[in-house]
Amino acid sequence: MKKFDPNAAAAEDSGIFGLPYTVEQAQLIIIPVPWEATTSYGGGTAMAPQAIFDASKQVDLFDFELGNFYEAGIAMLENPAEISVWNHTAKQEAAKIIKAAGIINTAELKNSLQRVNELSVKINDYVYQQTQRWLSQGKCVGILGGDHSSPFGAVQAFLEHYPEMGILHFDAHADLRSAYEGFEFSHASIMNNIINKTALKKLVQVGIRDFCEEEIIFIQEHSSRITPFYDSVLTDRKLQGQTWDEVCEEIIHSLPKQVYISFDIDGLDPRFCPHTGTPVPGGLDLKEAWYLIKKVGLSGRKIIGFDLNEVSLGSTKLPENPDPYSEWDANVGARLLYKLCGWALNSRLA
Repeated sequence: MKKFDPNAAAAEDSGIFGLPYTVEQAQLIIIPVPWEATTSYGGGTAMAPQAIFDASKQVDLFDFELGNFYEAGIAMLENPAEISVWNHTAKQEAAKIIKAAGIINTAELKNSLQRVNELSVKINDYVYQQTQRWLSQGKCVGILGGDHSSPFGAVQAFLEHYPEMGILHFDAHADLRSAYEGFEFSHASIMNNIINKTALKKLVQVGIRDFCEEEIIFIQEHSSRITPFYDSVLTDRKLQGQTWDEVCEEIIHSLPKQVYISFDIDGLDPRFCPHTGTPVPGGLDLKEAWYLIKKVGLSGRKIIGFDLNEVSLGSTKLPENPDPYSEWDANVGARLLYKLCGWALNSRLA
């Protein structure tokens, strides 16, 4: 490895966070998934992996709580060209279905839906194969989307290595809709698919504040596997004098010993992610999210992996619509990603 000064500015040819590690040297591998075919409101999440990579070089490496954890090695794979092609094709087909509100009443729409679902399966297989590859080499793995459908294949792979794991899910949405708008692997259906298509034993949801009746019924019907911590309930408890530390203790108590973190950035207050595809008022402060992740890491549980999704620059990166604030989403995303890397690596070394 070439000489590296962690206190200097990031070199132009450096990796994620300005680090010099190759995927062979790194203990933690980040898999980018520039996919957003089924986004139903705002777009732009497919640009997030590259935008976060660029913004990551402004993150100072020394962490007050974890020190120089980056020395274990963090590397990000190159953005796969084939996914960008699949995403472009799928988005064109999905747009027809979204415009029709998911009502499939013509042969053309039926063919479009079939094509989107086929490409979604290809994405899932790609992510599964990549995750398996690196987990089998003893690496820690993180997924960087893309929309929140991106990590389905990763969860499948993780469950083969960690069958007793649970998911800690940060989100504004429950993501428990069944094939939303007809898309089998919609971003709004990721947790429904995980519950119905895998053997995951525990899903703990935090910050949920936008959901339909179907999803509430689904949660009730799967109460042994799903524990929700609704945003309105969390807010009430804090306003009534309960500390966030006490709330975190209860959340952590619901989790098994092996924890996979699935983080949709819209679980945060929108001031931290103003361009995310489906922003919802309310949500967690960034420091509250960091504190909960830290508490999990210090609880004796092992953070085995993670995904970060729905960071978006919206349409603000288009040349005809510049917005100086568009970098903020990627800035926050990069810092959140670094924290996730830190606590995942800390779990390996503890």
